[in-house]
Amino acid sequence: MPGAAGFSFDEPTLAPIARTVIAARPDDSDDDLLRMIGDGDQSAFRILVERHIDRAYALALRILGNSADADDVVQDTMLKVWALRGAWESGRAKFSTWLYRVVTNRCLDLRRQPRTEEMETASEVMDERPDPLSTIHRHEVSDLLRGAMARLPDHQRVALILSYFEDMSNGEIAEVLDTTVAAVESLLKRGRQHLRKKLSRSARDIRESFTND
Repeated sequence: MPGAAGFSFDEPTLAPIARTVIAARPDDSDDDLLRMIGDGDQSAFRILVERHIDRAYALALRILGNSADADDVVQDTMLKVWALRGAWESGRAKFSTWLYRVVTNRCLDLRRQPRTEEMETASEVMDERPDPLSTIHRHEVSDLLRGAMARLPDHQRVALILSYFEDMSNGEIAEVLDTTVAAVESLLKRGRQHLRKKLSRSARDIRESFTND
């Protein structure tokens, strides 16, 4: 099943199951699809995965900075949806919130594990054609932001990612992180402060690299 950035999801190999009377449709709600999945409907599972896999992958990639690890996290998370079929309680929580919580927790667990190699060992193939100075500046800014975000404490970085990239409210972030709104506000405040300091130092270094040539 195709997903974000060429990501393909290997659907679980399942024994034949009885077909549901009502076929799953792309416009069914998450809760409706989850009820069908609880009855073993693979088409409903496929629709739910296609609906959420791109954003789940994007979140994992932003937290981990590594596409292979992000693939693994999303694959495991989606398989967990099938493994827990029938256990979903409608109205208890939004599926997207639960999904973000599982993806976030798996990413944080992965980051805590000792690594035998750096996460970003693969170097990008550089375009040998000369770029305009404006393009260089854009790349520098993008690299600065990505590098500064990567050096933030895990929960501060996740809170900022959910706020800025996923456009989630503080209340929604609190649900994903299983904490209070006040704690999220503190994480965002400290994260912004640390980010400003790191970006300020890095920007000064870049300016000096241009003026010292």
